[in-house]
Amino acid sequence: MKTRRVTLAARPQGFPEESDFRLDDEDVREPGPGDVLVRMLWLSVDPYQRGRMSEARSYARNLELGDVITAQAVGEVVESSDERYEPGAHVVGQLGWQEYARERAGALRKVVPGMPLEANLHVLGTNGLTAYFGLFDLCEPRPGDTVVVSAAAGAVGQVVGQLAKLAGCRAVGIAGGPDKRRDLREIFGYDAGVDYKNEDVRAALKEACPNGVDIYFDNVGGDVSAAVHTRLNVGVRIAVCGQVSQYNLERPQPTFHPGTLIVFRARMQGFLVADYAHRFGEALPRLAQWLADGTIRSTEDVVEGLENAPEAFMRMLRGENRGKQLVKVA
Repeated sequence: MKTRRVTLAARPQGFPEESDFRLDDEDVREPGPGDVLVRMLWLSVDPYQRGRMSEARSYARNLELGDVITAQAVGEVVESSDERYEPGAHVVGQLGWQEYARERAGALRKVVPGMPLEANLHVLGTNGLTAYFGLFDLCEPRPGDTVVVSAAAGAVGQVVGQLAKLAGCRAVGIAGGPDKRRDLREIFGYDAGVDYKNEDVRAALKEACPNGVDIYFDNVGGDVSAAVHTRLNVGVRIAVCGQVSQYNLERPQPTFHPGTLIVFRARMQGFLVADYAHRFGEALPRLAQWLADGTIRSTEDVVEGLENAPEAFMRMLRGENRGKQLVKVA
């Protein structure tokens, strides 16, 4: 049996291009002891994948030329040599952009029962878990806090804002374009939205955050984050989740002077959701309940076909997606 897969053909120089990816075929190997063969149904598209395509030192192994593009995916078990997974079961794992994958059973987890499969790559996947632990553990929200979120209409940001409201906070989101700004208020319940593409961000933040910023959930870095830093309160907590505005630059721009930490007695911390893997069982039932009862709402932007994964990835980096970017494979 053959599997189609999307591999890294060349390391992107600046913004990725179609020629940086290759669609090819590979033989599917039979699962060995402890392995599971999975047929992909849904693929995730996320900003961190851009970092894996470079040679710069990072928190995880970078892709080599010819490697399958790394990605979370939801799939159906076809064959299994591990008693935890029977054929027909649905699983989540770092399975990559391909139609079939052989994976160690211990690297997979079962989907949350009774929920849409694609939700396991969003609110019930690494995006929702990132929002949950980044906000609640790192930022420690208190009722009345003003929480500012960049890329607020994106996969992580839309969840952060809703969790902030659950914690009794005022939520202010920054997103690109009038449609996304409207979604912040009408779908995700933000108290205020800032359109960084069409507004003076500093002036808009001054109006939206008259009492300053107590928590900043940073997904973008760059000029947007620099604008937020002008509104910080003493004791501000900053969670650095992503820096998507910097991923395609050869020389990222500094946006924060260390002296600011002293002035505002600030706490600023980067984090990886994998650090909380041992606590996923704590968060997932809560997120699932909130999603099921409508407390948390979500939007997904779906592109169909494995061959279109690179284009979905590039449109996400351009900010053209409206919600969590997904690829439906089968």
